Amino acid sequence: MNAHGTKLSIIGAGAVGTAVAYASLIRGVARTIALMDIDTKKVEAEVLDLSHGLEFVPRTDIIGGDTMDVVADSDVVVFTAGAKQKPGQSRLELAEATIGLTRTILPKAVEVAPNAVFIMVTNPVDIVTSAALKISGLPNNQLFGSGTVLDSSRLRFLIAKHAGVAVQNVHAYIVGEHGDSEIPLWSSASIGGVPVTDWDALPGHGAFDEEVRDRIAHEVVNAAYKIIEGKGATNYAIGLAATRIVEAVLKNEHRVLPVSTLATGVEGLDDVCLSLPSLVDRSGCARRLDVSVDDAERAGLMKSAQTLREMQARFGL
Repeated sequence: MNAHGTKLSIIGAGAVGTAVAYASLIRGVARTIALMDIDTKKVEAEVLDLSHGLEFVPRTDIIGGDTMDVVADSDVVVFTAGAKQKPGQSRLELAEATIGLTRTILPKAVEVAPNAVFIMVTNPVDIVTSAALKISGLPNNQLFGSGTVLDSSRLRFLIAKHAGVAVQNVHAYIVGEHGDSEIPLWSSASIGGVPVTDWDALPGHGAFDEEVRDRIAHEVVNAAYKIIEGKGATNYAIGLAATRIVEAVLKNEHRVLPVSTLATGVEGLDDVCLSLPSLVDRSGCARRLDVSVDDAERAGLMKSAQTLREMQARFGL
């Protein structure tokens, strides 16, 4: 399936929503891209600015507005509306205001685009995804969160940088919460088919001993806080990550991505939304993969799930 006739809608014209729109426009992921926000002047200005670059991208129509009509008949809806994360504020602390906003906006989007695949990007994404599933009544495959797709990209970037290879040669996943309790799966991480733990260091580059792995994991967890402290928000990389998920859906790619959904059927995890490697295709999140983890990783995943379980309970989810 190509982009012909497809429609992508993005709810929220803030830093993240416009980054998704920009990345999607450049990559030509949909024939129509719609941007919706209650701030009329802002959304109209963003659409106008993007429209002025249409000469330089694949054939696309970019539309926008301040009512949910603009989202009607979408194939994919990316939900980015929510409270802005402040410096030093954890993702989980954003939950209350964002859940309230989701209760107001999401049902209206589902009403006008009942067959769309909904991708929740707003932080804290796991809690918001759990709330959105209950609010919308949509099945797990049709609504899921962006999860740790960005975190896994950060992990791969740091592994590639340390190893001195192209990031495209690295396969590694972050699982669990998109946040402070997330877990890198070192036991299955590889570089060009070589396990990371067996990597024979290139000249000028070190091996992946425990100290290096711990440093990289720490950098991944704290990456967003560092960016927010310096520029106020993370937007470019999450825009690209969300666009990659949209492509996997619209192009029916059957791509493995660590998206966040209710982990039904996974022992110890079936009551929380968190990220595990999953197949993403035109139906949405088609199914989760049975990924091998070692004892330490499984313990960390259970701890991450408990963190989310406690937060969900706090909000009656």
